[in-house]
Amino acid sequence: MQCDVTNGDRNRSPDLLPGFFRGGIGRCLLIVASLLPNAFLPWAAAVVPAIAWTEAAVAQDDAGDAPADEAAEPEGENMLVFYYKALGLRYVIVFLALSFGLVALLVMCFMQIRRVVLMPPGLSQAFEAHLESKEYQQAYELAKTDDSYLGHVLAAGMGKLQSGYTASVEAMQEEEGEQAMKLDHKVSYVSLVGALAPMFGLLGTVDGMVGAFMVIAKSSTAPKPSELAVGISQALITTLIGLWLAIPAIACFALFKNWLQKLNGDVDGEAMRLMSRFQGMGKK
Repeated sequence: MQCDVTNGDRNRSPDLLPGFFRGGIGRCLLIVASLLPNAFLPWAAAVVPAIAWTEAAVAQDDAGDAPADEAAEPEGENMLVFYYKALGLRYVIVFLALSFGLVALLVMCFMQIRRVVLMPPGLSQAFEAHLESKEYQQAYELAKTDDSYLGHVLAAGMGKLQSGYTASVEAMQEEEGEQAMKLDHKVSYVSLVGALAPMFGLLGTVDGMVGAFMVIAKSSTAPKPSELAVGISQALITTLIGLWLAIPAIACFALFKNWLQKLNGDVDGEAMRLMSRFQGMGKK
C-alpha cells in the first residue's frame, strides 16, 4: 500500500498541528482507520470524520492564503534607485565628487609615479654618451630640456660644476628634495580623499539618526517602521559608501608612498653614478 508521503510532507515544520495532516499523511491515516478490526470501529468512526474535516479545513486555508502571500510580495527595486533615495541629493553630489576626484588622482599617480617616467632610460644613455665624448655643454642642455625627475636633478648638478663637485652634489640633493615634495603633494590628495570620505559617511550617519529620532518625537503614536527606515537607511548607506571610498584610497596612498621612497633612492643613485666622473674636480 502506498500512502504518497513525499519528502516535502516529511520536511514540513511541526509547529502547527494541522500541518501534520497535509498531503499523503492524512490520506494514510484515513486508510489505516478504515482498515482497523471491528473492535476499533468506534474509535475509527470518531477519528475518520475528524481527519477528513481537518484536511478540508487545511486545504481551504491554503487556497485562501496563496493569493494573499502572492499579493504581499513587494516588487523588486533597483539598487541604484534605493541608494539614491536613501542618500538624498546632497550626499549623492558629495560622494560622486569624491569618487570622480579619487579616480582622477589614482590615474594621474599611476601614470606619473613610474620608473620609466621619472628615470627615462634614453636620458641616462644619451647623457652618459655626451660625458664620454667630453661634450659637457651638450649633456647639460640634454638634461635641462628633459622634464623628468632625473633630468631636473642632472641639470641642477651640471649647473653647479663650476663651483666644484661638492656644490654640485648639494645642488642635486636640493633638487631631489623639491621634486620629491612635488610628487608627495600629488599623492597626499589621495590621502585627503581617504580621510574625507568616512567623515562625510559619519556626517550622514548622524544626520540620518537625527531624522529618525525626529520622526519619533513628532509622532503622537508609535511610528511605522517604514517611516523610521528612511533615516536609518541614510545613516547606514552613507557610512557604507564612505568606507568604500576610503579603503582603496588609503591602500593606494600607502602603495604610492612606498613607490616614491624606492624611486627617490633610485634617482639619487643614478644621478650620483653619472656625476661621479667629476668627483676629483675642485672649485674653480
